[in-house]
Amino acid sequence: MKTPDIVLYGIPNCDTVRKARAWCDSQCVAYRFHDFKKSGVPEIELRTWLQALGPDALVNRRGTTWRQLDEASQAAAADQSRIAEVLQANPSLIKRPLVDWGSEAEPRFTVGFDEPLWGRQSGISLNPA
Repeated sequence: MKTPDIVLYGIPNCDTVRKARAWCDSQCVAYRFHDFKKSGVPEIELRTWLQALGPDALVNRRGTTWRQLDEASQAAAADQSRIAEVLQANPSLIKRPLVDWGSEAEPRFTVGFDEPLWGRQSGISLNPA
């Protein structure tokens, strides 16, 4: 069996991730789920996301995890050379869900759940004529 090209990254108890997974299941969109809590944040992919999306699109500065970080960790998250280590140590800082739509998709990575965009990315017509 072929592994799906779409990889949905997140935390299973996140409401937005649950909503996104339910949407994929209801639309029969095959995906592989990568649980940050169980499997961690993959270093190579993280560096690719930072380069493609930038830290502002990737780091959740509104959530509880950010507010609970000490000042030194928050400062490290603003430092390009240290942001990856902060995100790996605190996976809940990554906005979710983060989706890798595969190498042929444009855009290849998205953050958050956007039903119309997801429909286009997965080739589903959400508003049939």
